[in-house]
Amino acid sequence: MRIAFLTAPEGVEQVELTDPWQAAKDAGHEPVLVSTAPGEIQAFDHLDKADTFPVDEVTGEASADAFGGLVLPGGVANPDFLRTDEQAVAFVKAFFDQGLPVAAICHAPWTLIEADVVRGRVLTSWPSLRTDLENAGGTWVDEQVKVCDHGPNKLVTSRKPDDLKAFCETYLDVFGREAA
Repeated sequence: MRIAFLTAPEGVEQVELTDPWQAAKDAGHEPVLVSTAPGEIQAFDHLDKADTFPVDEVTGEASADAFGGLVLPGGVANPDFLRTDEQAVAFVKAFFDQGLPVAAICHAPWTLIEADVVRGRVLTSWPSLRTDLENAGGTWVDEQVKVCDHGPNKLVTSRKPDDLKAFCETYLDVFGREAA
């Protein structure tokens, strides 16, 4: 399965990109780095610059139907940038419109709010997003990982880097069942 990993050109929390990416590869899937601009993205370890990663596809040219699912890594700046980019928001919304599974961790649900896809959904995130998610019509829970099927697709969410092991196991299980 091809799995899109959407990030902004700068600000993604590196471990929230690399751990789910490696888990996808280890499971035999093809992770694809999608961003809003070609070239490389700059990852961060909290507020410090970390590694760079080459972009495989750009949101204006990428299509949700070319993928089996979408992973949205967090980092504070990453989803804040993505939610201001119309093509990135449209790319995310297309996965929901097509019933494809989506997984988001930490601050990534900010982009889901902008895509107007959290209304009626139950999800978790970094705790500071609780009010934003509730104001957007979602129900926030404080759980390590949450799978919601109250919508057109399966939505997997997690709170923080400490939850990555459970997040990776769960999103791969859900994406695999959805592809079958």
